[in-house]
Amino acid sequence: MFVYQTDGSVPNTLVIANCEVVKPRVAAAEHISQFNEEARSPFVKKYKTIIHPGEVNRIRELPQNSKIVATHTDSPDVLIWDVEAQPNRHAVLGAADSRPDLILTGHQENAEFALAMCPTEPFVLSGGKDKLVVLWSIHDHISTLAKEQGPTKSPGSTSTSTKHASKGGGGNDNHVEGPSVEARGIYQGHDDTVEDVQFCPSSAQEFCSVGDDSCLILWDARAGSTPAIKVEKAHNADIHCVDWNRHDINLILTGSADNTIHMFDRRNLSSGSPVHKLVGHSAAVLCVQWSPDKSSVFGSSAEDGILNIWDHEKIGKRQDTTGLKAPNAPPGLFFQHAGHRDKVVDFHWNTSDPWTIVSVSDDCESTNGGGTLQIWRMIDLIYRPVDEVLAELDKFKPHILACEKN
Repeated sequence: MFVYQTDGSVPNTLVIANCEVVKPRVAAAEHISQFNEEARSPFVKKYKTIIHPGEVNRIRELPQNSKIVATHTDSPDVLIWDVEAQPNRHAVLGAADSRPDLILTGHQENAEFALAMCPTEPFVLSGGKDKLVVLWSIHDHISTLAKEQGPTKSPGSTSTSTKHASKGGGGNDNHVEGPSVEARGIYQGHDDTVEDVQFCPSSAQEFCSVGDDSCLILWDARAGSTPAIKVEKAHNADIHCVDWNRHDINLILTGSADNTIHMFDRRNLSSGSPVHKLVGHSAAVLCVQWSPDKSSVFGSSAEDGILNIWDHEKIGKRQDTTGLKAPNAPPGLFFQHAGHRDKVVDFHWNTSDPWTIVSVSDDCESTNGGGTLQIWRMIDLIYRPVDEVLAELDKFKPHILACEKN
């Protein structure tokens, strides 16, 4: 699922597509040599378009129900969509916006980027320019999304009704109509815009947030609306992103405008010092995400157009002497994806296909506009144990020597 942000000549759209992920080690050399960056991939097939009210800044999928997604635009509201029930639309100039299946209200100012879905419950978390973190439950509405119905009330939510929600667009007086849900909880503790939020992988009541105040805050909804733990000056600049390790819930990553990634252990946050400070980007870090395939591995993307893959278990260990690693590589860094032309604004690991990543870049500054979506997988020779890789490569030694003689 991806989005098209436009200049207004055609509507902004939310696009649902099927992707065929090729098997490992099947790419032929001639396919790589004929790669055309401007051409559309035959492996990605669009099958539905939703006309979105305003630009889509962030999109997140509900883990318990993959057809339910939440979007952030330039407005205070979170929009919920049932992508299966939504009708397919043609994105032509003048076409009316699609109607969201649910509107989550509660922010006082625009909430443009910070958005997360809970892995254990149908909860939604958001942060905005109002310095607030807002929590909703959509539990009683999932089964009835995209159906016309009277107002209902869900346990834990303040109210459910049909309302006019604000439409993104920077002061646009138009509104989006649809059933709406008020917040279950509103949390105050930041002193500036909240840039990212994330749930604890094992608890729907615990979550964290980061913002332009350079703070990392941990929250517990059971303990009230004030911070459980607040790390002041977690970075030396605005913090753009945060992620919580699903394999080890004590580890939290943050990425900042100071070009660094910090790894914190929540058992030792009182000192305010990270366990590791990782330096591998030359511009602001925009996204960090732990790998679902190995607990110590994570990725980071930045405005420098690079997506780095790290393994924190390699930090402090003796450097490889096989010549497989660059001598000046930052500790822990073992792979760089440099296929994008401009800032990599978001990426995700594929939970169904090991070591496969989808990444998107905003190419407006380096091209005539638009963006690029790439689906890629590093070869397994990079991340497997060195001894195992060398043993496999040794099998090809006679063939390589024979080729050199010819």
